[in-house]
Amino acid sequence: MSSKTQALKKIKSLCYLTIGGSVAYQFTYMKKDFNGYYQSFLQPAIQYLSPELAHRLGVSAVKYGFFPPEKYNDPNILTTKFLGFDLSNPIGIAAGFDKHGDAIVGLRNIGFSIIEIGSVTPEPQPGNPKPRVFRLPEDLAVINRYGFNSEGHNEVYSKIKDIDKTILSRGVLGVNLGKNKESNDAIKDYTLGIKKFYDIADYFVINISSPNTPGLRSLQQRGELEKLLTEINKERNSIQAKTKPPLLLKLAPDLTNDELKDIIAVVSKKECKVDGLIISNTTIDRSSLVNQEFSNETGGLSGKPLTKKSTEMVKQVYKLTKGKIPIVGVGGVFTGQDAYEKILAGANAIQIYTSFIYEGPPVITKIKSELAELLQRDGYKSVNEAIGKAVK
Repeated sequence: MSSKTQALKKIKSLCYLTIGGSVAYQFTYMKKDFNGYYQSFLQPAIQYLSPELAHRLGVSAVKYGFFPPEKYNDPNILTTKFLGFDLSNPIGIAAGFDKHGDAIVGLRNIGFSIIEIGSVTPEPQPGNPKPRVFRLPEDLAVINRYGFNSEGHNEVYSKIKDIDKTILSRGVLGVNLGKNKESNDAIKDYTLGIKKFYDIADYFVINISSPNTPGLRSLQQRGELEKLLTEINKERNSIQAKTKPPLLLKLAPDLTNDELKDIIAVVSKKECKVDGLIISNTTIDRSSLVNQEFSNETGGLSGKPLTKKSTEMVKQVYKLTKGKIPIVGVGGVFTGQDAYEKILAGANAIQIYTSFIYEGPPVITKIKSELAELLQRDGYKSVNEAIGKAVK
């Protein structure tokens, strides 16, 4: 064997040893201090990936258990009564992250008590053309115009029908329903979803507030909404089951005061009844952006620019409903303080999305532990005691 060949073999062996040692070190570091590992290595690396690729990889990482189970034990002060369910904490993952029901068990394992999948459309559809997701790190925001990319009712149902609900232990599963872009019958699309998922959903969400499906937000108008909810309730009431999943309505943050009053008037009618409201979806408003590079991109804006806007909307809806309709507060929740302000404004539960995109699983424990400290500081024994306390 020539000296050159021997030298090349030594170099190759050294490379393998270096790579193997690096992988072993990374694995050991991750197991010992996952939060530190995520913030030091994974989080910076993710920023070099396209937003949509990072999203897909994130779902897969949760699905296949790459992220270790949460070690934080929810203290009793975080216990929450939500839609008749007793939850160990009020923090959930909003629809949009796990669109196709791939990562339900993994999401529960990393600390979420409310897992909402979707939006799911009756027929499969690819959504809008790419690129359709944009990061705005200076604003801690995301603009997306996915357009209800969905694998369809049948495929999503087949994935989740056999999940043992005890795995969700003190958690709930919501199915967020959407309509197909080419469909001319929104009522049919939503009622098909009710029929398909009623035996496995703990609650349903009627999503008529995404800005990424043409004409969808017009269903929030008083006359259209009344027809839609009347038919959905007829379908739900016709199902022969011991329990019927609660029905929630997800609203846009860009509604005027008069439009919001009209919606509350509709959902207060017996035939249009909903069991909760999700406040809010993404916004089309760009007025508060620091980063103007993507301000002309169409789509829904989520993240920090939505924090105050959605909290004020929670407070407004709580006043209009006199606290009689449960509210899920969504929009720009990055800290325990953000969650606490939404609860004091009238939210019964909280959902996150963009903070999870930027900060990963460590943000779940951060929000819960900070929220527990704030509740304890102010003398509350549970989340439910604090709901609406800032509303006058």
